[in-house]
Formats: sequence, C-alpha cells, structure tokens
Amino acid sequence: MLGTVLLLLALAKPVCPSPDSAVSRRAEALKRLLEVFGMEDPPPPPSHFKQPPQYMVDLFNTVANADGVTKNPDILEGNTVRSFLDKTHGEKTRFFFLLSSVAKNEKILTAELHLFRLWPKATTNGPRRHHFCQVSIYQVLGKKSQPDAPGGKKLLAARLVSLQGSGWEVFAITQAVRDWVEDESSNQGLLVMVQGPGGSPLDPPLLQFASSEDHHESKKPMLVLFTDDGRRGASLPVTGFPGGSPLPPALLPIRSLDRLQPCQRHPLSVDFEEIGWSGWIISPRGYNAYHCKGSCPFPLGENMRPTNHATVQSIINALKLSEGVSSPCCVPDKLYSINLLYFDDDENVVLKQYDDMVAGSCGCH
Repeated sequence: MLGTVLLLLALAKPVCPSPDSAVSRRAEALKRLLEVFGMEDPPPPPSHFKQPPQYMVDLFNTVANADGVTKNPDILEGNTVRSFLDKTHGEKTRFFFLLSSVAKNEKILTAELHLFRLWPKATTNGPRRHHFCQVSIYQVLGKKSQPDAPGGKKLLAARLVSLQGSGWEVFAITQAVRDWVEDESSNQGLLVMVQGPGGSPLDPPLLQFASSEDHHESKKPMLVLFTDDGRRGASLPVTGFPGGSPLPPALLPIRSLDRLQPCQRHPLSVDFEEIGWSGWIISPRGYNAYHCKGSCPFPLGENMRPTNHATVQSIINALKLSEGVSSPCCVPDKLYSINLLYFDDDENVVLKQYDDMVAGSCGCH
C-alpha cells in the first residue's frame, strides 16, 4: 500500500507474505521512514483547518523547489526553522511563546520576534511632533504581573521605527530564547514598550502592533527560531537505495545479465498522501527520490562515473583474479537534500531540511 516507497524501506521478506505479515511490513516501513525524518511518531493533523504563517510559506519557496528539493544549501542557517504564535490571548504589549517542542539537543542559532506594525491612528491634536518612535523589547525576568519592578526585565533590543506605514518589524532576541530552552521555568514572556525618541512618552500611543486575537491570522505576533539538530550526512548506507539486483550478478541467469541496462537513474515517487501523512505535511505533497539501477560491466566507461576502486574491482572480477569478487554496484554518487514544511505536535509550523534524500546521479562503485 505504500507504493514505491516500500521499495526503499522494507526489509527482505518471504515471497508470499500473509496478511498479518503485510501489515507488519507496512508498520515497520513507516517506522523506518519516520526515523529518516527524525521522528518517533507522526504529528497529529491540526484539530481544525489552519493557515500556515505566510513567512514560513515564503521561506519554504525560497529554499526549495515545488518538490521540496533544496535550491541552495547555504540559504538556511542550520537545518530547522520553527515558528511559534503568541499565547497571551490578545495582550497589546505582553507576549508569551510556548517552546516545549524544541528539543534539548537543538542548537539555537538565531531567534527573532516578528511583530506586525498597524497603520497609525489619525490624530486630532494638530500636526504630529514625532515621525519616529522607539520600540524596546524586554525579557521578563520576574513575575508576569510585575515586569516593571526593579530587576524585573532585561533589554533585548531597541530601535527607532517610523510612524508612517505598516508592516513587519523583526527583533533579534536570541539570548532570551536560549535561556528559556535551557530552563523552561524562566520563560516569563516578553514586554514591548513604545516611546518617543529618547524615551519620551507618547500620548496617545501612535504606534501599535497586531495582537494574537484582535487581528487576522496572518498578522499575529510570531517567534521564529533558526536551529540545528546536529543531523548531518546520510543515515543510510549508499546501498540503501534500491539499485542493482539483490543477488550478486554471478548468481543470476546469463539471459538476465544480457538484458540489464547500464547503470542509470530511475524515478522513485514518494507520495505523502498515499503514506497517510498529508494531514500534517504542508509542503511538498510528495517528491521524487530517484533510485539507481543497472549493470556495471567490464570495461567501465567514463559515462558510468566509476571510482578508481570500482575500476580495479571490475578488472579483478573480469579476469577472475580473486575468488568471490563481484562486479561494482550501481549506486547514487550525488545526493540532494529536501525540505518539509509541516505542523508539529503543538500545531506550530516547522521547516526542516533533510540531507541526502534525493539521488542526484548514479555511478558504479
């Protein structure tokens, strides 16, 4: 039922498995696939339809093509981007983000607070005295109810913001998030203060940010984390991609050998809807992993992209100079990463990059 993805993951089984065996194979295949994606269990689909933050959709489209294959491996900082929406239920100046889904082994590289600046309200008291205001972001250290107490807050970022227009403002708050991930109980949220240049009061307040309840989903306050979970390189051996025959060529009938095509790349479709993951994966809907198949006959031409070792092995095999030496195998010699945009267990939107997921080309090794 998994279609072509079972070819990638299933272990060798009897030729005619029983129904129970087929169910067991499917469960094992899905478990192995989850391990490739760094998960123990698939996240449940959101309880109701949710629109992912446009920032995360745009970021996915920047780093990946329609199939999720990475356009440029240097675009992302780290291999994971997590987004969190404010949990304070409509507070104007206080924000709180629940970070329980961040694993302890994830390295926090950069943390950004994204606030949507609303159009300024019209004033009736004559011309404005100010064209800019100062926005300060504080980490709340004390009790949530007493952020203004002495020692109750720590300045994280501050800058002048124009009072004209609207749009997103981004503030770096990396150290605060590192503190919160290290000690979850220290997370008392953020305080945002808007003042005139030099800290003078603004009355009435001329600049406001969208809140988590009073404004559209696309404008809600958001925390964005760029992290790295340390997963690098292929976790599967290069022979893990279905390529040549499961038996050494010497054990195959001669006629089958004659019909074998030269080593080359073939399509291998992975359909997340067919697997049953379309409820929590936003993009892509699936991708082409490709696989390598074909023979590596002596003599190996340059079009088969052989390694020096494969060339020597091919010669030894052809001349029967050593017993039990098979011909080289057709395997991926270039691998590309893919990106998934998905909802995690807490319905936060995550962009994650996975190395060595697509066979870019094949060669004889």
